[in-house]
Amino acid sequence: MKTLYIRIVVTFIAIALVSSLLALLLSNVYYSNKFRDYNDRKIMNIGLEIRNLQQQMPTVDLSRYLTSIGNMGFQIYAVNERLEGTYYGAPFKHRDIDPEQVRSVLRGETYNGILEQRHFLTVIGFFENSIRNSVGLPLKVQEQPYALFIRPNLEQQIGEVRMLLALLLGFTFLFSIVLIVVLTRYIVKPVEQLTVATNKIVEGQYDIEMDVSRQDEIGNLARHFAQMARSLKRLDEMRQEFVANVSHEIQSPLTSIQGFAQSILDKEATVEEQERYLRIIAEESGRLSSLSKQLLTLAALDKEAAALKRTNYRLDEQLRNCLIVTEWQWSEKGLSIEPDLPEIVIGADPQLLTQVWLNVIANSIKFSRPGGTISIRVDIGSDIAVTIADTGIGIPDSELPHIFDRFYKADKARNRTQAGSGLGLSIAKKIVELHGGSISAHSELGKGTAITVRLPS
Repeated sequence: MKTLYIRIVVTFIAIALVSSLLALLLSNVYYSNKFRDYNDRKIMNIGLEIRNLQQQMPTVDLSRYLTSIGNMGFQIYAVNERLEGTYYGAPFKHRDIDPEQVRSVLRGETYNGILEQRHFLTVIGFFENSIRNSVGLPLKVQEQPYALFIRPNLEQQIGEVRMLLALLLGFTFLFSIVLIVVLTRYIVKPVEQLTVATNKIVEGQYDIEMDVSRQDEIGNLARHFAQMARSLKRLDEMRQEFVANVSHEIQSPLTSIQGFAQSILDKEATVEEQERYLRIIAEESGRLSSLSKQLLTLAALDKEAAALKRTNYRLDEQLRNCLIVTEWQWSEKGLSIEPDLPEIVIGADPQLLTQVWLNVIANSIKFSRPGGTISIRVDIGSDIAVTIADTGIGIPDSELPHIFDRFYKADKARNRTQAGSGLGLSIAKKIVELHGGSISAHSELGKGTAITVRLPS
């Protein structure tokens, strides 16, 4: 299987070859449409000048004259009426020519061999060193007819230019291939690093180092990849912590239930102790049941299995009903309730939002001091803000960013029955986000906590 490096190198070389071929074809089109006619006229004019100059000096020996002209950078083939030819200047590489063409020039016609050449690539005819690729002019010397075939000696006139051009094109192509082979490695290397990093992530290694200094698409990809690795690491840590927390939350009540049940079965406890043990077993069973329900709720919300069933209803009445449901809890602690609930209609899932209000109010009651105050206020603006504040123990600043994490308990000093499972605010946050809203907390240690839920109006 070809590697990406080989594929890119082969692709670039193919591009260079195809570009060269297309350039040759376009040059051929340009030569055929414009330059060939111009080249024919130019050589024909040179031939006419050579003939006119000879006619102005009729006494000059023709052979000496044509030898001098040939030495000036021309190839000449002179044919008499007996079809006997003589070459002057550099020899022609190809000397074949149709005798009928020679006779037509002897009869006074001209020969345009440059225009008559037929090649697959016409531009090749420009360099063809043959008598056929010349111009033919009739010439009379002392009443003797001659056919004069003339073409420039390109080897003498532009030989160095042709060599330099060939070297230029050759070295350009060679260096292009070398640079492609070398620089492609620079392009492919980050991709290879990404492949190695991907394999590490598959193996569960999330601490990877990427070159994020590049300011191009590869650099952006590396930065996003590194960010993804950090997110996966955090997700894996959260998963492991979640499993550990669930195991801990389940194991503790199960241990209590098992211990107290075994004591009752072993007849080691008095009747009063058995009754107390049974109450503890009932409480721990209730905690397990509540925990399982909360876990199922989270799982459903995570998978968005709990589709929102939006209806329009009175939010202020919903909040008052939640206060009524929790009345026995806040009245038992002697808490004062201060509602500020203007009439407002909201479109939301009433069952899910009821769970949000109950979770937040239950937390406020749980962590409020006896005789404290809980206030509930609804503010209506660009959105609907519901703030539930208490005068409880508060939350340290270092703990505040984590209170919506699953199983997180800011008050770790409290016993398990009071502290709960640590899932209530996580469930509340998930429900609020499903409604397109947000939830935040503000707290001062020893003064109380305020939870604000913002929902689209």
